[in-house]
Amino acid sequence: MRQSQLFTKTSKENPSGEVSLNAQLLIKAGFVDKEMAGVYSYLPLGLRVLDKIKNIVRDEMNKLGGQEILMPALHPKENYEKTERWNSIDILFKLDGTGGKEYALGATHEEIVTPLVKKFASSYKDLPVYVYQIQDKFRNEPRAKSGLLRGREFSMKDLYSFHKSQEGLDEFYEKSKETYFNIYKRCGLGDLTHIVFASGGMFSKYSHEFQTVTEFGEDIIYVCEKCGVGVNKEIISEQKVCPECGGEKLKEEKAIEVGNIFKLKTKFTDAFDYKYIDEKGQKQQVFMGCYGIGPSRVLGTVVEVHHDEKGMIWPEEIAPFQIHLISLGDEGKVEAEKIYDKLIEKGVEVLWDDRDMQAGAKFADCDLIGIPKRIVVSKKTLEKNSVEVKMRNSDEVKFVEIDKI
Repeated sequence: MRQSQLFTKTSKENPSGEVSLNAQLLIKAGFVDKEMAGVYSYLPLGLRVLDKIKNIVRDEMNKLGGQEILMPALHPKENYEKTERWNSIDILFKLDGTGGKEYALGATHEEIVTPLVKKFASSYKDLPVYVYQIQDKFRNEPRAKSGLLRGREFSMKDLYSFHKSQEGLDEFYEKSKETYFNIYKRCGLGDLTHIVFASGGMFSKYSHEFQTVTEFGEDIIYVCEKCGVGVNKEIISEQKVCPECGGEKLKEEKAIEVGNIFKLKTKFTDAFDYKYIDEKGQKQQVFMGCYGIGPSRVLGTVVEVHHDEKGMIWPEEIAPFQIHLISLGDEGKVEAEKIYDKLIEKGVEVLWDDRDMQAGAKFADCDLIGIPKRIVVSKKTLEKNSVEVKMRNSDEVKFVEIDKI
């Protein structure tokens, strides 16, 4: 893409009223635009990153055996009455429709997916079933001041698993942990992300969160110095040692929650009278799990973790482009166009700053946007029949001959 054709522009000033670092940098760099608290438009650069994160999530869910579906965002009240959650989910957006009908905007999808799967998986031969979606969720958050980390409308991948037994649920649940770590590693958060024991609420003794350690985090966790497993602050009073290995040294850390998984057991399948027929023709309970990860929240977390005083530093697999090509002067522009065309022909993702601007302004925008690799073409580099190459996360600058780019 030619940067002169990009309809968005960078800004030198921090957006007013925005306290979170991720939103400040994303808005300044032209990745997102704030509509209101907790609601953002994704602009071309931001959407490219969000789509790459979604595709990583999609790829890993498919490897896990998930089948992608897309469920409605508008939910009927009667489904929530069956699970007794119409009045207990305090962040539910509720709507009045025609004819006295009442609806909710989807904050989660257990009330939709359970009766859906019930229609198609009624025999022991049909189970297990793993279905997932990537869709916007809506939550009436009372406090939406953390940019993409706590939205009222946000992107969410939710996978739901249905099993013939508790043992089957337990086995899949453990596999999902490994899959989640694969996702965080590919998104550049692997080394900083821990699995954390949290309250299981009405479902089980524990659920598990995935928390990325950063000084900008809004959660407090305690990480075992022996095995790296964490404990959420909400259960630390009852869990004095590591629940995984028994280690007694737990280090307090700030962190951002980037995913969670729950063993729902039969809470929702019982509510919808969902049973399967076993080999003997007898009805048996269906066991259920849910597995959530927010691509938009991951995006915001990456910004919080990977940045410096100049701007963002995108991990390579989710960067909006692989290369930021900068041309300086008329001579640089002529040669840069040739390089741009060759790179595009080879399938390389390039953002070419072809704008008529001073070098300093171009470099500042390049650092703010944070694409992994910068290539500069100028009169100075052409005198050496070369280009100047610099990685965003390094101060080292080197010259590379044009025919070896």
